[in-house]
Amino acid sequence: MPVHPPLGAPALHAQAAPLPSAAFSIRPACRGDVPAIAALAEQFAQHMRELGDTTPLGLDATALERDGFGPDPAFRGLVAECDAQVVGYLLHHPGYDTDTARRLLFIVDLFVSPSARGLGIGAALVEAARQIAADATAAQLVWTVGRRNTGALQFYKSLGAQSVEALELMCLDV
Repeated sequence: MPVHPPLGAPALHAQAAPLPSAAFSIRPACRGDVPAIAALAEQFAQHMRELGDTTPLGLDATALERDGFGPDPAFRGLVAECDAQVVGYLLHHPGYDTDTARRLLFIVDLFVSPSARGLGIGAALVEAARQIAADATAAQLVWTVGRRNTGALQFYKSLGAQSVEALELMCLDV
C-alpha cells in the first residue's frame, strides 16, 4: 500500500456515446498538445464542479506550457488520440516513499472525453503510466480521487487499485 498519496484527483465517469472509430493510440504529450489538454482539463473541472468541487481551475494552457514543457518540468504527460484528435490525458510526476524506500509515480490528473469513454482509453493510459513507472524502477502508481467521484472510484477498483483508508491527505499553503 502506498504511504504518501499524491495531489490531484484523476477521474473517469459514466460512459457517453463512443467516437466513430474504436482505434486509439497512447503517446507522450508534447507542447503541441497543450490546447487540447487545456480544453480537456476544463471539461474535467466542469465534471468535478457537478460533483460539488468548488476548487477553481488553475490548469490552463499557460500553466501547462510553463509547468509541463518549460525548462524544469513539474510533470510529464501522456495523451490518447482517436481519429487524430486528443481525447484523453494523464499527467504524472515521480515521487518517493520513505517507508518502503521505493520510487513511486504519482498520477496527478487523468481524464477521458465523454465521447471516448468505454473504448479502454482510461485503462490504456494507466497501463502506459504503469510501464513508465516500471521503467523507472517505481514500486507503485499512486493518486487521489474525489470521494464523490464514484464513477472514477469504480473504474480504478476495476483495475485492481486499492483505497488507502489509513491515510489522510494534508495540505499547507506556502
